[in-house]
Amino acid sequence: MIVDAFIHTLEAEKGYSPHTLRAYRIDVFAFLGYILSPKADTDTNDTDCLQSLFLETAGQITRLDIRHYLAQLVRAGRSKRTLSRRISGLKAFFDYLVRTGHIQASPAENIPFPKLEKTIPKVLNIDQIFALLDNIQVTTWLDQRNLAMFETFYSTGMRVSEIHGLNMRDVDFRGRMIRVFGKGRKERLVPVGKRALEAIRAYRDRLNQQVAPVFVNKYFDRLGTRSISRILDKVVVRAGLGLDISPHTLRHTFATHMLDSGADLRGIQEILGHASLSTTQIYTHVSMDRIVAVYDKAHPRS
Repeated sequence: MIVDAFIHTLEAEKGYSPHTLRAYRIDVFAFLGYILSPKADTDTNDTDCLQSLFLETAGQITRLDIRHYLAQLVRAGRSKRTLSRRISGLKAFFDYLVRTGHIQASPAENIPFPKLEKTIPKVLNIDQIFALLDNIQVTTWLDQRNLAMFETFYSTGMRVSEIHGLNMRDVDFRGRMIRVFGKGRKERLVPVGKRALEAIRAYRDRLNQQVAPVFVNKYFDRLGTRSISRILDKVVVRAGLGLDISPHTLRHTFATHMLDSGADLRGIQEILGHASLSTTQIYTHVSMDRIVAVYDKAHPRS
């Protein structure tokens, strides 16, 4: 069916993650349900029925229909980020329909994205990240895994999906580099510190299993992203930090500490795998806030 073909094309051409593909699929079906729900005998839970009926009427959908749909989302209290994602999905979907000859022009082409407020990312200070890492008590190979995993997070700034997908063949112990496959399966090389490499080696020695994924669960299967988040929650509690953080907080922390220590912004961009320098520049705001705070605290005439 048309939505399945669209999702398959995104996966093949863009290399989107399963999470992103699932979100696009849900968003497209939500729109189809909205557009077709007024029609008689339309079951919005019957995806095959929705797709067939939609193709019969796709050419009749207008820009105004999409604006009405978005207005409904606003009334329902959906965030600007949710609206932006819905618009992005619809633009991609209608572009696909144009490319495949189902419609002549995209009604979503000139739909503007909402202006998103730039939020300053949450980061840990040096004492907090050291407390998190130093309070991981290693008694079992699972503890050793946790230490190695979070040392790698802080040492490389990798995304949780990249940690999840990391294989042993991608870790160069001698060259102190890790080959990372990021968004869109884009490959990059990331330097990694000695502490992280030593922790990985110690963990794998205790694991004593020849498995491809670097980080595995107790059944020796690849550790899932949700499991990583749950493990981090437990580690934070045991460290007594009293913070609500996510694996992405460790990525933000890495980038901010690198910038604070004088790293070049372009180099940080390459390490993080950001397509645009403007994405990396958010960390300059974090560093400036910290610099101003230090100045206000230390300077007698501040």
